[in-house]
Amino acid sequence: MKRFMPHSLMGQLAALVLVAFVAAQAVSAWLLTDERSTALRTAQEQETIARSAAVVRAIEGARPETRASILAAANSRLVHFAVAPAPGVEAAAPEALDTQFAEMLGGARPLRAEEFVVSPRDGHRADPPGFLAWLPERMKAAGMAPVEWRLAVPLSDGQWLNVSSSFERPGFRLPPAILGPSLLSLALVLGALWLGLRRITDPLRRLARAADSFGLDAPPPAMPGTGPREVQALAEALTRMQARLSGMLAERTHMLAALGHDLRSPITALRLRAEMVDDDETRERMVASLDEMQEMVETTLAFARGVSPDQPLEPVDLGAMLSELAAELSRSGAAVAVVDAEPAVLALKRVPIRRALRNLMENAQRYGGGARVSLRRGPEAVEIVVEDDGPGIPEADLERVFAPFTRLETSRSRETGGTGLGLSIARAILRAQGGEVRLSNRPGGGLRATVRLPAA
Repeated sequence: MKRFMPHSLMGQLAALVLVAFVAAQAVSAWLLTDERSTALRTAQEQETIARSAAVVRAIEGARPETRASILAAANSRLVHFAVAPAPGVEAAAPEALDTQFAEMLGGARPLRAEEFVVSPRDGHRADPPGFLAWLPERMKAAGMAPVEWRLAVPLSDGQWLNVSSSFERPGFRLPPAILGPSLLSLALVLGALWLGLRRITDPLRRLARAADSFGLDAPPPAMPGTGPREVQALAEALTRMQARLSGMLAERTHMLAALGHDLRSPITALRLRAEMVDDDETRERMVASLDEMQEMVETTLAFARGVSPDQPLEPVDLGAMLSELAAELSRSGAAVAVVDAEPAVLALKRVPIRRALRNLMENAQRYGGGARVSLRRGPEAVEIVVEDDGPGIPEADLERVFAPFTRLETSRSRETGGTGLGLSIARAILRAQGGEVRLSNRPGGGLRATVRLPAA
């Protein structure tokens, strides 16, 4: 569950919705600003045209010595008027502008007009290199650069009124009237998302906990009965899967037990016939082979009994069991000591779990020259650690040794005992009861076997 929470469905979808909502609001605000910029630019252009017509009428109706005062009064930060003998623009104005001025001034005049991009640093006309000549027009069309509009109007005395008007794109500003509803919409969307996802994720969490408690020889855990149809269908499918797996395991275990039991009789008969062989060397080889077969059969039967679903659960004091096993093994070999054992009583199958722990401790005693065992209880699991000071196992073989009948010839050969089923039996028993076992090499040398059993 700790791995499930940081990347939960609710968190991921909430983050995705939040990012999408913010992106949508940013695009909307950008479009709003762009429309506002276009509206302001159109209004400023119309104001410049009206002011220019008014200045023309004022200049033509006033005395020459008052022109400077009229121009000074008409100038502003963005619009500048000047009278010159020549037009400041060469390009002819659009027909629509000619018509508009003709209506204002009471007659048509040959206007000149031009619009171009200026540099934001010095306000002069932007003239990029030849290969970037297209850039100013693209920036002007997108409204991304400051633009200057120049207009030249002929006066009645033959001079020209030159007008320059600067258009600046307004800064990005989100009006409070939009910010409030946006935040309210975001809160409502996230609230609805949280309620909807809560209805999905809560049953999924319960389903994950139930799936973690699956055991091949345990009754199926209670599955969540609420939530969407898909979650309920998944819970039913997991229940059916657990039932099928338990049935397959029981069938395989019964077949294995029957096979091992049936082999006992022919092995016993062969042993009796081997004793009647006159040649001592041949008789000893036959008896040794039959002993080996007998050991493998007994180990196979122990394996079958360890994972059999027929044995009942009962309270097991793991600390007392470990101390008992350590004393028993120490009497017949190298010392096995329980160095630290916290109280832990779990509902387990006593005989199989005892065999699994004995196999691990005996393995450390045989190949590591002794063993140290510790037991710690956590909030979610009980951990048993068996350590030795032996040669350890190559990293590539730490998982392979759990395969049935696998022996590492350098230290696990048949001459030193073992059939290659001890670790397989231990893992099968522990997994059947919801636990797990892992092997690792200790930094200072030796092997460490870590057993984890669910605390509940």
